[in-house]
Amino acid sequence: MENIKETVMEVIHSVLPITLVVTALQFTIIWLPMELFIQFLIGSVLVSVGLILFLLGVNVGLQPVGEMIGSALSKTRSLLMILFFAFVLGVVVTIAEPDVRVLSTQIDQVSNGEIPQSILILSVALGVGIFVSLAIFRIIFNVKIVYLLAVGYGLVFLLAAFTPPTFVPISFDSGGVTTGPLTVPFILSLGLGVASVLRGKSASRDGFGLIGLASIGPILSVLLLGVIYG
Repeated sequence: MENIKETVMEVIHSVLPITLVVTALQFTIIWLPMELFIQFLIGSVLVSVGLILFLLGVNVGLQPVGEMIGSALSKTRSLLMILFFAFVLGVVVTIAEPDVRVLSTQIDQVSNGEIPQSILILSVALGVGIFVSLAIFRIIFNVKIVYLLAVGYGLVFLLAAFTPPTFVPISFDSGGVTTGPLTVPFILSLGLGVASVLRGKSASRDGFGLIGLASIGPILSVLLLGVIYG
């Protein structure tokens, strides 16, 4: 019951400010048609209800399962199995991420189908999957995250020089949308589960950083997509 109350308050604190700002602008500056403004208010209520149910589902189901999967994979002591399933889970959870679908739909509309929605989603998902595996590899072999970040962003800037300008902003937005409400809890829980089982690993030190690494993958994959399409 306490979890439900906290989730409701969290959503209210997230949605209420933008609703109040738009309402204030409505009656001072923008003066939208009343029908459109009412649609906005109804949409805000629906978004709030949807977010409450969504976050409850994440807290009740996804986070515990992600941590248990990470723990179970680590206990197998099979490096290939751990990295393979980390890749698969990274791909699957990204495909299910609502933010990724919103971005791909908008890009498909703006580009008039030149950048297909399915291709963009797949490239972003593959990028996340590869870098989630790399992040788990870092936890297992205690590789310093600063090295991986330096190499990753070095490749980003290198590829950006050979990619059509249209794809550069799309690639960075693709990295941003992977830090959504579905991907973040699951991947973080996966990393914490892996770190909690391996001897000598600290959950606070080694279990985090996955999202920072995972967000590089979509940037690189979309830049590569730009090189191919360009």
